[in-house]
This record gives sequence, C-alpha cells and structure tokens, in this order.
Amino acid sequence: MSDNNLVKAIKDKGKNLEAEMSFFDHLEALRWHLIRSAIAVVVFTGIAWWQYEFIFGTLIMGPMHTDFWTYRMLCKLGDGFCVQHINATIINTDVAGIFMLKINSSVLMGIIAGIPYILWELWRFIKPALLERERKAARGFVFYASLLFLIGILFGYYVIAPESISFLLTYSISDTIKNTITISSYLSMVATITLIIGIVFELPILIFILASLGVLTGTFMKKTRRYSVVILLIVGAIISPSPDFLTTMIATIPLFALYEVGIVVASMVERRRAKAHDDLMNS
Repeated sequence: MSDNNLVKAIKDKGKNLEAEMSFFDHLEALRWHLIRSAIAVVVFTGIAWWQYEFIFGTLIMGPMHTDFWTYRMLCKLGDGFCVQHINATIINTDVAGIFMLKINSSVLMGIIAGIPYILWELWRFIKPALLERERKAARGFVFYASLLFLIGILFGYYVIAPESISFLLTYSISDTIKNTITISSYLSMVATITLIIGIVFELPILIFILASLGVLTGTFMKKTRRYSVVILLIVGAIISPSPDFLTTMIATIPLFALYEVGIVVASMVERRRAKAHDDLMNS
C-alpha cells in the first residue's frame, strides 16, 4: 500500500512539474512577444524622430491651421461652417518642454504605427491555445482590428480633433481673455481624442470576442437597439464638444454604423454556435 502511495506521489509530482514547466514556457513566450513588440515601437519611434519636422509641422500642428483639410471641407458646406481664425497662441513654459515634446510625440507616433505589429504578436501568442474551429473563426483578426483602429485614428484626427479645437479655442466670453495654451496641453488633447476614437472603433472586435464567449448575442443586441441609440447619442455628444446638432450627428453616425456591424458579427457567431450545437446533438 505504501509502495502504491509512493508511485502515485511520484506521478503527481511529475504532472505538477510538467504543468509548472508549461506555465514558465508560456511566460517565456510572452516575454519574447513583448520584447519584439517593444522593438517595433522603438523602430517606428526612431523613424518618427528622424522625420519630426514633417510630423510636427504637418501632422501635430495641422488642426491649428485654417487651411487644414477638415476646415476646407467645412467651408464647402457654407460660410456658416467656415473656420476663419483660431484664436490661440501656443507657448512652452518648461525648460525641457520642447525636448520632451519631441520625445513624447515620437513615442506616440511609434505606438500608433506599431499597433498592427503588436496585434500580430498578440495573435501569435493566443493562437496556439485556440481550437482549430476557433482559429478559423478568428481568421483575419489582425487585419480587421488594425483596419478599424486606423479608420478610428483618421476619424478622430480629421473630424473630432479639429472640431474640438476650433470650438474650444474660438469660444469666448470676453475680449479681455486671450487663449494662451501650452504645447503639452495641445498635444495631450489631440493625442487623447485621436487614441480614444481609435480604440472606440474596435467595438466590433470586442463584440466578436464577447459573442464567441457566449456573453453577447445578436438577438440581445437587436432587442436593446433602442436603448443603445440613446447611449450612442450621449457618447457622440461627449466626444464632440460643439453644441450644434450637425457636428454631434457627424460624431454619432459612425458609432451607429459600428453597432450595426457588431449586430451582424454577433449574429454570425450566434448562428455558428447554434450549428455547432446541433451537429453535436445529432452526432
């Protein structure tokens, strides 16, 4: 009896050791995925640092110029939408402010440019843990997630950020108050708006994940569509500081489109799960 217990203890110890080694193997794999992602961000940051004159003058400061693409398109809608002047002066108040501006904005550009590669490394890490049918269902994850993020970044940069800047910096309660803002405040505002919109546009991907886990279904999303409309209108009003209805709708319509795409995605996953269940029951 004691020999049997000894053999059982040795086997259990072997299983625990194997599981422990597997856990550390996963940690090692994750470490290398993170290292490669960091290297990619560093490379893109270096490119941004090298091309900083273009990045600062054209990209970062673009929404501060009245000849920016968004303002020119607004002028075509009518004189009432034209932005003739942005009443603000940008200053630097820190000794190392300009140097830190270059570092921070270069890193920001490096992260944005490196997102597709980071998503690819994430996919490589989680892919071995998925079943074959799950891999097929998630095929194209990197492409669609990167595409949605890019569209969100462009929408945030060309629509929401300029609208926010033109409204907030031209809003005035007295001619005695002059808008003098720091460059760090300006960069923080543009970067925050752009990144938040980029992340919001990942909504269909989030819905796909929740639907795959069985947490969310297309049927539920259809039933709650009327409540979602109200929530999306509130979100659109928050991310668009301009009080006019047209600007709010411009910010909200893409959110409606993302929700509808999410319904289609969740419904596809729901049908696939139902088919898999029926096949299992009939087998």
